[in-house]
Amino acid sequence: MELRHLRYFVAVAEELSFTRAAERLHIGQPPLSHQIQMLEAEVGAQLLERSKRWVRLTEAGKLFLDDARRILALSHQAVQTAQRAERGEAGELRVGFTFSTPLTPLFATVINRYRQRYPGVTLTLHEMSTFEQLDAIGDRRLDLGLVRPPEQALPDNVILTVLRRDPLVLVLPVGHPLAHKQAIAISDLKGLPLVMFPKTAGTGIHPQIFRLCKEAGFVPNIAVEAAEGSTIIGLVAAGSGISVLPSSFEIIRMGGVCYRPLADPEANTALLLARRTDEISPLVAGFVAVAEEVAEEAAG
Repeated sequence: MELRHLRYFVAVAEELSFTRAAERLHIGQPPLSHQIQMLEAEVGAQLLERSKRWVRLTEAGKLFLDDARRILALSHQAVQTAQRAERGEAGELRVGFTFSTPLTPLFATVINRYRQRYPGVTLTLHEMSTFEQLDAIGDRRLDLGLVRPPEQALPDNVILTVLRRDPLVLVLPVGHPLAHKQAIAISDLKGLPLVMFPKTAGTGIHPQIFRLCKEAGFVPNIAVEAAEGSTIIGLVAAGSGISVLPSSFEIIRMGGVCYRPLADPEANTALLLARRTDEISPLVAGFVAVAEEVAEEAAG
């Protein structure tokens, strides 16, 4: 049974005339009658009663008509869904983001604009570290990722695009001596207790701080480790040490804590969009276009 057989039957059932149905379908009446006879033989039931003056639906034909209409509607819907997916307007898009990404205004703008522009797409968001995202994108468990600069080699099939750059800032207790300096360098942190993300957290900032300290001639003194940025800031407020975080964390205002810029030119990070080099999905292309559009607006 083919969809055209169902279309033929529905036309005859709605017109109750082979002549009018044939005109509607732009085919001859004899071929139409033959196709309906073949359909009835395949179904194993008489669907239409015929005379020289009228055509009527049998009880089997009435029930078959309901199902035939549903099948044709579903086939039309399937075509539309496939076409929308081809245009990047339907389907599921899996996007990862780091712990600090939602603190940037760019994140909210990109997500909201994408959802407004592509309401038919299911956007699934996953909070993951940079390292976890890169692995997941390479393994096709994620489609895109909002990451910080990694200190390790990228998977061969992953590329990065810079969306925005953020300076690193020093997180200090309000009364700390460094809080009163006009210019603070990484070298000023030598010997001071640091509150940091653990190495196992998979964040790019942990190895970056070690690298910056090494270039300044010392090894950082890690006093406490915490997996969440807000926890790190709370530990600084509690006097456990000082910390270095992306400037996006300045949005977290906590009593007893202040933020100060670092003077070193290398004391900066970026928000990057990670995707596969061989990606052809229009869903991904749509998100990339929105992200780059928002990034250009913010930079301009």
